[in-house]
Amino acid sequence: MLGRGIDQILPHPGVADIYETCARSALDYVALAERQHGPIAYPVTYDYVWGDALSFLASTPPDVRIINLETSITRRGRPWPKDINYRMNPDNIGCLASARIDCCVLANNHVLDWGQEGLEETFGVLRRAGMRVAGAGQTQTLAAAPAIMEVAGKGRVIVFGFASATSGVPPDWAAGVARPGVNLLPDLRPQTAARVARDAQSVRQAADILVGSIHWGPNWGYLIPRQFRDFAHALVDGGFDLIHGHSSHHPIGFEFYSGRLILYGCGDFVNDYEGIRGYEEYRPDLVLLYLPTLCPASGKLRGFDMCPFHLRRFRLNTPAATDIAWLRNRLGCECTSDSGRITLEGDEVLHVGWN
Repeated sequence: MLGRGIDQILPHPGVADIYETCARSALDYVALAERQHGPIAYPVTYDYVWGDALSFLASTPPDVRIINLETSITRRGRPWPKDINYRMNPDNIGCLASARIDCCVLANNHVLDWGQEGLEETFGVLRRAGMRVAGAGQTQTLAAAPAIMEVAGKGRVIVFGFASATSGVPPDWAAGVARPGVNLLPDLRPQTAARVARDAQSVRQAADILVGSIHWGPNWGYLIPRQFRDFAHALVDGGFDLIHGHSSHHPIGFEFYSGRLILYGCGDFVNDYEGIRGYEEYRPDLVLLYLPTLCPASGKLRGFDMCPFHLRRFRLNTPAATDIAWLRNRLGCECTSDSGRITLEGDEVLHVGWN
């Protein structure tokens, strides 16, 4: 499971002067990164951004690769009235294809940056590339429908995508009866989670793994609100096997609950934040690839590893031992379990244990 995928930069105090020059072109973000870490050798291939992550994935291939794709893929549409509007040229779909992404969750606060026309083209580009979509659709019914992936000899992985207004998703982006949009949750009450879980059970078969992928919360900070925990617990109680949370720009705490894994905020994986100053204390340059192993028969967590990378020159690189130690210590302070103590060990891959 990959973290957030291609992500956004949001303004924050102390960088207003940067945004006066950066809001018009992604090339300005590249210039900031090069100013920070030196020039990038052009041209680059589609797989450039994935860097050392590709060799790791080749040696430890997951059954399913899921990302939160926080951009539209379009040349069409008009910019939604907001501070920053993101899109990727459809000609660059090879970037996602080179990482063999199976499922793109689109329930987030940037997928409609170029309006419904841009969203419609995004659907088409991903479909032609053979990637499944969750969390957005041409209608409310389609936006709520899951992405279903067959895993040979093991069963199916079923991904439901949800957006929460707590991450800045405009109410007008909610899909309607005949209106394209995202699968926007009305609230984060446990009753809503229970309803969502009941709906999800209607498509479940034996040996299915149910994944709830949620875009929620702010970009910075380690606090996990009580309502987020209650909502995630209610999803698990209702039958979900894994909760894939995103919106935070850096990894935050995860939890083991009733034998299931809840990732409250995976952090970014590939983004354009390099060179932007103001939140160095969170180390947004250190990112994680999440590798949970689930039992198809029960949905329970069998094992959980995380592979750290260092984002530099818009490329995922093998981090220094001191960087891995920083992540291990930081997350060790933030993670919880209803069954006992969590341990993180390893000098290259973080092996997560619990008792």
